[in-house]
This record gives sequence, structure tokens and C-alpha cells, in this order.
Amino acid sequence: MTSFSQQSVLVVGGSSGIGEATARAFADAGAKVTIASRNAERLDAAARNIGGNVRTAVLDTTNEAAVDTYFASAETFDHVVISAAKTPGGPIRALALHDARAAMESKFWGAYRVARVAKIRDGGSLTFVSGFLSVRPSASSVLQGAINAALEALARGLALEFAPVRVNTVSPGLIETPLWSGMKEEARENMFRAAAERLPARRMGAPEDVANAILYLAGTPFATGSTVLIDGGGAIA
Repeated sequence: MTSFSQQSVLVVGGSSGIGEATARAFADAGAKVTIASRNAERLDAAARNIGGNVRTAVLDTTNEAAVDTYFASAETFDHVVISAAKTPGGPIRALALHDARAAMESKFWGAYRVARVAKIRDGGSLTFVSGFLSVRPSASSVLQGAINAALEALARGLALEFAPVRVNTVSPGLIETPLWSGMKEEARENMFRAAAERLPARRMGAPEDVANAILYLAGTPFATGSTVLIDGGGAIA
């Protein structure tokens, strides 16, 4: 494992799922980790779960003034990861326009707001979390695919603009996270089982799988402008 000893890491969306797993992986590798999200209680719970000296910051990435205020006084980070997003979905003819705008506001513009004001040291990294629907469209999730593709294009452009800060994207497939906790347990388990049978990897994705890829990109000085698929082969199945 790459050592991130004494490096400063911010994980936006670090209170659950992929973000929490990423924060834990960085902490285990010696980093000084700050996790940020909108919910203070979930942040405190995640910090306890991760253990060690993890700091928390309440931050709503859809609030431009709040983002600007936080980063105006925040330190310069070695690595910033943005995994926070709330994206209601469904067929576009059934999805209300205000819900569609909210999805774009959360996942794309939230990442954009953080990227434009976060202070990252030269040679450090900024990593977005998108999703494999950018390359494997779904008839029931067209908007999510478009948002993910936009986020990946943003990262490639920022890799040029922000150099020598490195900018990359990790693109997960179906991952077993609390995102699916609103489903009935039987339906959720059936969905996971069917996905595992269909995927070339023959298993469901775990948050730790995505965290491994994020740390790989952060710890590889020659990686920038990249999009790494962590989808169990979902994009080719």
C-alpha cells in the first residue's frame, strides 16, 4: 500500500458508502483525513467508525456561499476526493425537470464548485467519482449517464488547467452501499444477486473496491486525466 503519511486529505461525501471507505483507506495509510458532508450526525458516526484522528466539516456542495466560505479558511490539501451526490433518476419523460436540475446541481455543479476553490498542493490530486453509465447507457437512467460523462470530461479538462495538480475520475459500477437501503431487503438482495451473476467479475462491488482505485490514482504521480472503471466488467457485459 502507498503511504500517505502526514498528507492532508479531504473526502467530500465521506460520511457513508464509497466516501467513508475512501476516508478509512487514507487514514489507514497514514493520512490526516477530513470528511465533509451535509449531515453532522452522519459525519460524527463515520468519524467514530473510521477511528483515529479524523476531522469533520459540515458542507453542502449545492450551496455556493457555503463552499466558498469553507475553502477560504481551509488548509491546502494534498488530495481532495469528491464523492458526494444525490441524483434522483428515472426515464426523462417521467422525471420532473426540477428533479433533473437537482441531480445535475448535486453531482456535477457540486463537484465544480469544490474544484474551483479547493486549495491543492502542486503534485497533489483531485479525484471525482462518476459512474459507468457514462459508457454503458441505461434507458431508465439517461440523466445519470449524461451527468457522469460531463463529470469525466470536466476532469480531463481540469487536468490541463490545474497542472501540476493531477485530476482523475473513478467510475464505479453497481456498488453495495447505503444508497440502496431504501429498497425492500428482498428486492435489494435479488438485484445484487442478479448483478453478480451477470458481471464478468461474478461478484458485487464493495465500497472498498472503489476506494482502492482512488488511492491508486492519488498515489501515482504519473496518473492524470484518467478515468478508471471499477465496475466488475459491467461496461462490457
